[in-house]
Amino acid sequence: MAASDSGTDESLYPIAVLIDELKNEDVQLRLNSIKKLSTIALALGVERTRSELIPFLTDTIYDEDEVLLALAEQLGNFINLVGGGEYAHCLLPPLESLATVEETVVRDKAVASLRAVAAHHTPQALEQYFVPLVQRLAGGDWFTSRASACGLFSVCYTRVSAPVKAELRQHFRSLCQDDTPMVRRAAAYKLGEFARVVEVEYVKSDLIPMFVHLAQDEQDSVRLLAAEACAAVAALLPPEDMEQLVMPTVRARAGDTSWRVRYMVADKFVELQQAVGPELARTDLAQIFQALLKDTEAEVRAAAAGKVKDFCMNLDKAHQEHIIMTMILPQIKDLVCDPNQHVKSALASVIMGLSPIVGRHNTIEYLLPLFLTQLKDECPEVRLNIISNLECVNEVIGIQQLVQSLLPAIVELAEDTKWRVRLAIIEHMPLLAGQLGQEFFDEKLTGLCMSWLIDHVYAIREAATLNLKKLVEQYGAQWAETNVIPKVMAMSREQNYLHRMTYLFCINVLSEVCGKDITTRVLLPTVLSMADDNVANVRFNVAKTLQKMAPFLDPAVIQPQVKPVLEKLNVDPDVDVKYFASEAIAGIAG
Repeated sequence: MAASDSGTDESLYPIAVLIDELKNEDVQLRLNSIKKLSTIALALGVERTRSELIPFLTDTIYDEDEVLLALAEQLGNFINLVGGGEYAHCLLPPLESLATVEETVVRDKAVASLRAVAAHHTPQALEQYFVPLVQRLAGGDWFTSRASACGLFSVCYTRVSAPVKAELRQHFRSLCQDDTPMVRRAAAYKLGEFARVVEVEYVKSDLIPMFVHLAQDEQDSVRLLAAEACAAVAALLPPEDMEQLVMPTVRARAGDTSWRVRYMVADKFVELQQAVGPELARTDLAQIFQALLKDTEAEVRAAAAGKVKDFCMNLDKAHQEHIIMTMILPQIKDLVCDPNQHVKSALASVIMGLSPIVGRHNTIEYLLPLFLTQLKDECPEVRLNIISNLECVNEVIGIQQLVQSLLPAIVELAEDTKWRVRLAIIEHMPLLAGQLGQEFFDEKLTGLCMSWLIDHVYAIREAATLNLKKLVEQYGAQWAETNVIPKVMAMSREQNYLHRMTYLFCINVLSEVCGKDITTRVLLPTVLSMADDNVANVRFNVAKTLQKMAPFLDPAVIQPQVKPVLEKLNVDPDVDVKYFASEAIAGIAG
């Protein structure tokens, strides 16, 4: 080959490698080459990327979904590699093809990349390149392209001229009335987003009729997405139009024959309440919410129950107490005894939050009996949710009213057969310690905290050691020396080596909060004595513990007491013990 051709050959080499790898039978090789596209584009330069690489990619979109997904993702970040926003339109052809493929994940990624690329178009480029693409997709023969088009209207609408806006609204209307449920579903999903960028007069004249049409669709999957859009549409309308344009749809969907649609209404209820304003919330939404709380389907009741606190908090202050006491409380009383545990659990996670809203008198008279009932519930999640929200009640009536029922509930949860339930109650112990007071905690709950240290599940033992640290932070080092350290030190003499290890884990965290005096005087001697333990795992944990304790010890004891023990462990026959001893020596010296 002539020497003069060598430069050309070298510049062609990257694209040649890409072409070879893209045509390779091995999917992984093709995938790797797609992931290296940005490197290849840099090697080619912006001009050849536009004239050779992008057309090549557009022509080769017939691959495994995994490769197409990677390609769709890469192209979204290609703006600078084709020469900046001025040439953003060069990326549209391959992305348009990707937006029509059968696999939903690939289409969604292509749409996301198209949305990113649209932001770099000038208004003129949008009208010249991007809007025609949206129109082609919207008028495509396959439902896949029409479904993809739904996600592109909102990104170009605000920056195009009035006649083009009218065309876009017309295309969106056609998609809302498409014969294919998948396209109507995509239109319903993007309706709220599109409505936010459309002028209010066109929201009323064009989009509301589409919204009403979709909300009455024969497919419940379309209706539930229209129900989800309710709040977004309502937020855009002036209050005087709300009753006429949105509320009939809300009422109809809240009483829909499909429980999934009613569930969606319940799930989005607080957003809807904030969108329609206090007046309609009082006159209409309170009754709808009441109906959702006594729905025949447990999933709907659970979704509504989880919104009780937020709905009540957002009510108009002048009528808040009246609506809660007359309309919401009777339903809550029924839900406390609901046959479905998910409903009871959802309610238990928010019911305590009603206390600050209804005040001391109503809490004691009406809510307290419900709290007590839930503290005795057979389902551990219900009891746990009540205990984890105690601070709400503590602020209003104090915790003493609940103490008699609280203790048995805590003990039962602490001994629950499911270790995750035990773990959750441990995590709430520092909070309970602050609310119950030191005297009550010492008498009733310190023993419980110590028993978790010898639980058969490691995660519980680990959480129990952290719990001790938080309790000491709350009650002080003196309390620890009297109430905790003697019980912890007893574990160092246990037969079970796991208990001796847990003792060392406790020392690791207690030394951080007990202060130099207690750590040096009380904790250190026992740790040093365990260096002769017959289990290697215990010995190397002694080395690790000494390294962690060192910053909290009196410097005067490091050389005469700690170093000799570590030197001894450094010549231990066990290789792990030697390793951790040498690490500790280096750590303390450093």
